[in-house]
Amino acid sequence: MLPAPGENRHHQVLIIGGGNAGVSLAGRLQRYGIKDVAIVEPRGRHLYQPLFSHIAGGTADAFEAVRLQSAVTPRGTTWIQDRAEAVSTDTRTVSLASGSSVGYDHLVVCPGIQNDWTSVPGLKEAMDGPHGGSNYDYELAPKAWRLFRDLTHGTVVFTQPPGPASCAGAAQKPMYLACDHWRRQGVLQDIRVVLVVPTPTIFGMDLIDEELGRKIEEYGIEVRYSTELASVDPDARTVRLEHTPTGAVEELGYSVLHAVPPQSAPDWLKTTDLPAPGNPGGFVEVDPLLLRHPRFPEIWSLGDAASTLNSKSGAALRPQAKVLAKNLRAVIKGRTPTARYNSYSACPFVVSRSTVVFSEFDDRYSPMPTVPGWDGLARERRLTFVIERIVLPKVYWNLILKGRA
Repeated sequence: MLPAPGENRHHQVLIIGGGNAGVSLAGRLQRYGIKDVAIVEPRGRHLYQPLFSHIAGGTADAFEAVRLQSAVTPRGTTWIQDRAEAVSTDTRTVSLASGSSVGYDHLVVCPGIQNDWTSVPGLKEAMDGPHGGSNYDYELAPKAWRLFRDLTHGTVVFTQPPGPASCAGAAQKPMYLACDHWRRQGVLQDIRVVLVVPTPTIFGMDLIDEELGRKIEEYGIEVRYSTELASVDPDARTVRLEHTPTGAVEELGYSVLHAVPPQSAPDWLKTTDLPAPGNPGGFVEVDPLLLRHPRFPEIWSLGDAASTLNSKSGAALRPQAKVLAKNLRAVIKGRTPTARYNSYSACPFVVSRSTVVFSEFDDRYSPMPTVPGWDGLARERRLTFVIERIVLPKVYWNLILKGRA
């Protein structure tokens, strides 16, 4: 699978990234009859990130979120277990960490998003220490649950990052799960819970804000709106919070810190000529409807690394993969691409250990329900918990990654 150092190879379609986007797209392309497809992915295991929140909240075990990469790579797709380091748009090649390179007719860039733990002073050290956890890291998620499970009193601070992030609202999910756990244990009244969000509302949609606001009041959560995590002192166990409109600063002590870091495109991608000039996050420039690069028509992108207009989420990947696969097939067959991505995204807020508030929306945060005209899924329901926790993981492993859903 891995080319020897110095060896060159070429593929009709080369995909950078073997996560949800890359694998599900490869599955669709195989079904469409495009056989010469390769995925560049260095990791030997594939992770289902939506379960990280349940792992951090104690409603899932870590093993449920992982499979071998070899097991999920679609049959007939070449897996190049190596790391992309550069893209040459002149020679249409991708340079790999091993020293080899791979040529392409079409390149799909979907390496995901990176967690910038070091961008907030003291944050990485706090996560490495005994009192920090996060549902945005496979190793830190079970650690977060151990901290929540054993806590009987004190202050817990949850932070949500500013700027583009992968399903930013997921930062809140372990908080609701932990609060429900503490309530069931009879210790919630002895635990101060503080949520830090960079936005002026809890989410940005009236109906969802209403539902989440009700749960926040029910659990007695303190919310710091329009506020960002400025720094952490892990030794003193304090966080420095900055209210962005006024510049006011608050220092707060914590017993447990659950943090989600700022995020951006992978560093190597930022150094290529694929991002739009001046794009601070380094995301790949694309036509937000076609998912095709406007300057390099043989390059495509989807998922968290693409500069689409939608909120980044796994739910957005499904329609994106369908659109990109159809458009790429059309171009390979010499036709004009006509499929359009409608900016759909979704975020299922797990608000208790048995209920979910399911938000579906477009790039303007206008409701975009799966069943048009019905907002019932946006209300707190047990049914959506079953769908999110039980049904969707099965659909992911058995259908989505095979390009069948």
